[in-house]
Amino acid sequence: MIRPDPDLGGGPPDTHPPDTGSRRVVLVSGLSGAGKASILHALEDLGYDTVDNLPLGLLDAVARRADRDIAIGIDARTRGFDAEQILTTLAGLRRDPALLPELIFVWADEATLLRRYTETRRRHPLAPRGRVSIGIEIEQEITARLRESANLVLDTSDLTLAGLRRLVEEHFGPPGDVNDARMAVSLISFAYAKGLPREADLVFDARFLRNPHYDPNLRPRTGLDPEVGAYIRADKDYAAFLSGIVGLVDLVLPRFVHEGKKYATIAIGCTGGRHRSVHLVERLAAHLASQMAATDAAGESGLDWRLTVTHRELSPRGNEPEDGTSRGRKS
Repeated sequence: MIRPDPDLGGGPPDTHPPDTGSRRVVLVSGLSGAGKASILHALEDLGYDTVDNLPLGLLDAVARRADRDIAIGIDARTRGFDAEQILTTLAGLRRDPALLPELIFVWADEATLLRRYTETRRRHPLAPRGRVSIGIEIEQEITARLRESANLVLDTSDLTLAGLRRLVEEHFGPPGDVNDARMAVSLISFAYAKGLPREADLVFDARFLRNPHYDPNLRPRTGLDPEVGAYIRADKDYAAFLSGIVGLVDLVLPRFVHEGKKYATIAIGCTGGRHRSVHLVERLAAHLASQMAATDAAGESGLDWRLTVTHRELSPRGNEPEDGTSRGRKS
């Protein structure tokens, strides 16, 4: 469940670095109860000015007059809420070379939202006298265009608050980070038994490869173990499968960058999410890191992304990376 963190807030530090380039304008919208407030708190901790529930008529002026990165929360509670008006304003902001506007849409599945409303005993803002499920249905309908047009869609159904903060930090901070403008590429290993990562753009199924789970000596280990990796690579179809993944990823990532995509998530799953998928994600990450290093060494451009790796099922809580690995180009 996502709850506002009492440790969040208190405003950004006084040592916020001076703005040296285009200012980021992050619009945060989504379903009530999905975690919008927690995202705004996390952005505030990263040094953003934050405003919540801003009247739509003030959106353009506030975004343009801010003197540093700003995050603005807009949802169905906003007076005169109109998804098309928000998108029109966003399009106008994108024409300003001094601004880097982005739209985050945060959501969760209905069962999760209903549970959160039950636990907090709050009424849905769009159904104050009716069932929460009615409010959720109305809000999904009137915010559908925002979800379709968002730069980043975050599903918090299975995220802890710490996991949500980590995602926000990866994509939007710290301010002044030279990698901020690059496309963020997230590689995720996962267990099919626990569901697909809903944010995934590409998903690969490794369940057909030989499974170390059935070797008593390898079962308690993970895909990070060299012996487990050797066992998986011994499968006669392993090399072709990895080559296919690499070939497709090498094809689509530069095209994603060319199309202006800000975030790409590639997920590889297996039965338990601890052996085959982990090993394959590590191999794919190593390949991409070597490609970026070779491009840098040659003084070429085109691989403009930063890379993070998450092994979803290796965390004791199942939602956060065990090693917090982050890989990317060095400037």
